Amino acid sequence: MDVDVVVIGGGQAGLATGYYLRRQNLDFVILDAQPSPGGAWQHTWDSLRLFSPAAYSSLPGWLMPAQDGADYPDARHVVQYLTAYEERYALPVQRPVQVKAVRRDGERLRVETDAGVWSARAVVSATGTWWRPFLPAVPGRDIFTGRQLHTVRYRNPDEFAGRRVIVVGGGNSGAQIAADLAPHTDLTWVTQRPARFLADDIDGRALFDAATARRRALETGNTDTGGVASLGDIVAVAPVRAARDAGLLKALPMFARLTENGAEWADGTRTEAAAVIWCTGFRPALSHLAPLGLRGERGHIPTHGTRAVDEPRLHLLGYGDWTGPASATLIGVGRPARDAVREIAALVR
Repeated sequence: MDVDVVVIGGGQAGLATGYYLRRQNLDFVILDAQPSPGGAWQHTWDSLRLFSPAAYSSLPGWLMPAQDGADYPDARHVVQYLTAYEERYALPVQRPVQVKAVRRDGERLRVETDAGVWSARAVVSATGTWWRPFLPAVPGRDIFTGRQLHTVRYRNPDEFAGRRVIVVGGGNSGAQIAADLAPHTDLTWVTQRPARFLADDIDGRALFDAATARRRALETGNTDTGGVASLGDIVAVAPVRAARDAGLLKALPMFARLTENGAEWADGTRTEAAAVIWCTGFRPALSHLAPLGLRGERGHIPTHGTRAVDEPRLHLLGYGDWTGPASATLIGVGRPARDAVREIAALVR
C-alpha cells in the first residue's frame, strides 16, 4: 500500500500529526497498535487527573470540552476527547496494527506490520514511551519475594489496602501514586533526591509557559532558562497537596538494596514490604526503527527539531523535549507536529 506518509502511533502525538497532514491534503495513514482510541490514557491509574484545565490540555484545532464537576479532567475524559477528535477530523486510523520494522527501500520507506506492508515517502514515529517502562538495576531486585510492578500496572489502592508498600520515584507519578496509597496502606515513599514540590499555584499552564520560554531562549541564543525542571519535580495537584499537608508524604532517601522481605538502606535500616511500585519513568519505544541504524547516545535518535539527522524522511514526535519542547504533552505537541508536517509537505511535493 503506497501513501505519502505513515504515522506510527494513534495517541495524542499521532492525532496532532494527522490534523496537520489533513490540512496539507496529503495521503496518509495512522497505524495504531491499540484496539481502541485513547493511546496510553486508557491504561493509567484510576485517580489520575490532568495538571491543567481542559482548555489548556487541547490538541490543535479543537479545545477539549470541560468535564462536568471537575476543574482538572480525569483520564477517562481525555480518552473521550481523543476518540471524538479522531472522529471530528475523520483521521484515517487503522487498528490494531503492530508495526514491526521500518526499513529503507530506495526512495521510500518500507513499514512492515502484522497487517501488511506500507510504502511511504515519509514516516512519523509517534509511539511515545508508555510501552517501554524503565526498571532500575537495584541490588536484590531478583530476590525480593513480594510483588513488584511499574507505574503502568498500578490501578488503585484496593489490592494493597492494609499492607506495607514501597513506592519508588520522586516525579509526578511517584508522588501521585504515593498519595493515592497513603490513606490505605503502611506506605514508604523513597526518592533519589529530596522531593521538590512546585508551588501550589503552579499547574500545567505555568509549566507550558516555562517550556515555551525555554524554547524561545534557546532559539534566540539566549541563556537557557531551565524550563520546567527549574521549577521543581512534582506538581502539587489536589490529592498530593492533601496527603502532603496531612503529613502522609514524607520521602525517604533511596534504599541501597532490596532484601527477600523488603528494603535495606546504607546505614543498615530495614523495612518490610509486601510490594514495591516502581515509578521510575520510561524510555522511548523505538524498536521498530532499529533497522535504520539511527540510535545515538542514551538510546535517542539524533534529531534536528523532529527530523532524524541521518534519515530526513523520518520524523519523531512526542518523546519529550528532544523532539520538541513539551511535545509529550497534550497542549505541547501541536507546535512540533505542525512544524514536522510543514517539512514533510516540502519533501514529498
